[in-house]
Amino acid sequence: MRPSLRTAAAAALAVTAIVLGAGLAHSAQAATVALPPVNGQFDYQIGGAYTPSGSVSIVDRDRSASPVAGKYNICYVNAYQTQPDEASFWTSNHSNLLVKRANGTNLTDPDWPGEFILDTSTAAKRTSISKIVNRWIDGCKTKGYQAIEPDNLDSWTRSLNKLTKADNVAYAKLLATHAHSIGLAIAQKNTSELGTTGKTSVGFNFAIAEECQVYSECGSYSGPYGNHVIEIEYTDNARSAYKKACAAQGKSISVILRDRDVVAKGQSAYRYEYC
Repeated sequence: MRPSLRTAAAAALAVTAIVLGAGLAHSAQAATVALPPVNGQFDYQIGGAYTPSGSVSIVDRDRSASPVAGKYNICYVNAYQTQPDEASFWTSNHSNLLVKRANGTNLTDPDWPGEFILDTSTAAKRTSISKIVNRWIDGCKTKGYQAIEPDNLDSWTRSLNKLTKADNVAYAKLLATHAHSIGLAIAQKNTSELGTTGKTSVGFNFAIAEECQVYSECGSYSGPYGNHVIEIEYTDNARSAYKKACAAQGKSISVILRDRDVVAKGQSAYRYEYC
């Protein structure tokens, strides 16, 4: 799992998202989805679910967990790589959908051992992967989530040139189209390289940006999405990054500080602050 917007009474904003479909025709599909409340207090719980404080209005949890009543809930889906505990599902049933090294072994994310990189290099493979992941998205909808967070959009940068940005963007369109068709918003997770493409071509509705202050990338998200950005800084970086983020945009967007593994509250490594 990769640790890869203010009160519950703040109603989620309704927006109309235009999603451009894959293919030369780029046919448009309109859907109405609800966005997270701007600058709502955010709690990132993908490393373990726990009861959020009453002041929290947005909760992000793994797809295996249940949403929180009375909050805006975002469902985390590792859409471009595999979860370590699901390795056998992919290697036994869908090995052809995993990126291979030259020697035929499955390519893993160098920073997250056990996470195989999904092969988005052809239209056929993208369709096959999306059929699996879209079932997970359906599960998020059934549970009561309002949005999804498909992680590892930037997997092409770790693919030993087996994948391209265009491959992942084309796959993202499949996920966005499906999410919108069932009334879910969809977030662009990181990937500042997209510029405005994520919003205008894929159809992402808002952004979740990790460490954008550390890497001076926050403008890459606020440019396309305005204040519909959630920023997460981590405690293993200099605390000055979080303080600068709060000073620069803490009154406009949701900015939090978390431990790198986003462990559940009650564990010794747990850290959480909100501007």
